[in-house]
This record gives sequence, C-alpha cells and structure tokens, in this order.
Amino acid sequence: MRVVAYAAGVAMALAPGTPAAERRPVFPSEIGLVILQVTVKNARGEAVRNLDRGAFSVYENGKAQSIILFRQDDVPVSLGIAIDNSGSMRDKRARVEAAALALVRASNPDDEVFVLSFGDKPRLDVPLTRDTGALEAGIRRGDAIGGTALRDAVEKAEEYLGARATHERKAILVVTDGNDNASTTTLERVRAEAQRAGIVIHAIGLLADADEGKARHARHELDDLTDATGGIVYYPRGLDEVGGIALDLARQIRSQYTIGYNPQNQALDGSYRKVRVVARGSERLSVRTRPGYRAGGAGVELPADGRIIEAPK
Repeated sequence: MRVVAYAAGVAMALAPGTPAAERRPVFPSEIGLVILQVTVKNARGEAVRNLDRGAFSVYENGKAQSIILFRQDDVPVSLGIAIDNSGSMRDKRARVEAAALALVRASNPDDEVFVLSFGDKPRLDVPLTRDTGALEAGIRRGDAIGGTALRDAVEKAEEYLGARATHERKAILVVTDGNDNASTTTLERVRAEAQRAGIVIHAIGLLADADEGKARHARHELDDLTDATGGIVYYPRGLDEVGGIALDLARQIRSQYTIGYNPQNQALDGSYRKVRVVARGSERLSVRTRPGYRAGGAGVELPADGRIIEAPK
C-alpha cells in the first residue's frame, strides 16, 4: 500500500460550501498551513484512531515542525470513482461496480461522490451526489468496448472536482485492468494537477491476469500517481478481493487524522519539501501520509467546515 494524505501550499479563506472558483488566498507572500491527512496502523494492519496530538511529530526536509492544528474526527470528502470500461473489463464490471457501491455505503454520509467510466474516452455516468440510491440507480453496465484512456479519465475527474466539489478533501479512485493506450494527456500533467489541487489519487489495478510487460507498465503509472499524491494502490490477486479492498479504503479514509503546521521555512521558492510524520504508541505504529508538497503555486486549504481543533501549546 502507498502513502495517503492531503497537502498543498498557501492557506485559503474558506466558508462552508464556498465554490472553489471563489476562494481567495489569505497569505499571498508566504506559506500558510500545511495540512496532512494521516493514517496510522499497528503491526496487525489495524487502523489506530485513539492517539492524541502528543503522539505525533512532523518533519519537513528533516527538520521538526510545530503542530498547531489537530483533528481526529471523520471529515467528509468529495470523491470521484473512475471505472475502466474497456473491452477487457467486460467480465469484471459487475464485481467492480458492486465494490464501488460498497465503498460508498461504508463512507461518511456527508461524502459526495460522482462516477465516470472510460474506454477510449471518459464519460460522466453519475454527477456529484450524496444520494446512495442515485448512485445505485445511475451506475450502468454498458457494453465494455475500446481502449483504455486512463490518464484522460483522471484529468476529467480532476477538472470536475475543481469545478463542482464542495468539500476541501478531494480524492479519486481509479479501477482498471490494463495500461493506458488511448489518452491524449500525459502522466506528468495529470500528476501536477492533482498535486496543485490537493487531490489524492487511489487505485485498484486488476492486473493479475495481464501480460507481464503491460502489467509492469500499468503498475508504474498507478504507483506514480498514488505515490505523488499520497494515495493507496491495491493489486488484488483476484476479483473476489475487490469488495474487501473497497471497504478497507473506506475505513482508511474515515479513520485519518488531520494535522496542520506552519513551515519554519516560509520561502515561496517553488522547491519540493519532503514531509515525514512519526506516531508513537504502546506498540509499533506505521504512518502513511503525503510525502511532501511544493512551496509555491498551490494553496494549503483548510477543511471546508472550518472545525479545527487547536493543539495545546
């Protein structure tokens, strides 16, 4: 599994439900809050949800930072689910769609979700909604046909989240069984936009039966997108594992901690800052969070509802 989290570069003035296009930067000449979504697990792979602020340490480029914001509650997310509808998915779609709906049902009731499918081109199937019934009714198993425009689908999902999302936490789940062979956009462009907008990309790669060379290329792209944006990638050994994976992803998203700090280095120099979070407890803990952010350009955005817990001095 890969790193999970959320971060960006300049704090934004937010009100609940404020459209993305209307948000204005608060600190035009300095870095604001760097906000990380942090998942903690014990040695048994179980999510650890009862840690307090004192259990965490944050390092930027190896230097300790002071935590000034801390949350343990379940923050809603705007989620896009992009499902491969290429010809090779014909026998897999029913199981994948069932898993996607299982994820939605296990998510925060205030989450908003949209669904798109992609073959040669991406297509929006279900607009953003909080209505599980609408998602169940709207997901259709059309004729799986054509190539795999994965990067184009992710780019369309990014654009849609940027224009329509009402939550500051944004994520995309991509489910595919092959490597991209039809996109017009590039991996670099898709990755850069996700980093700029603070979108976390998760993926499920159904590659167990794929040609070894093609599977290797597909894994490279999925690893790249998830690593760079702080997401998780899963490679199930068979379709029977997909439902459990969807539930695991829902649990991980809901059990994350929100940690914020003001970087000691306030220079907007465009440099990439590596971030590491350490958690201490009564047993050995592993931490997954976004590996870093770029200092300049994108903004560090506060959770949409503004319900921030200030850490004790």
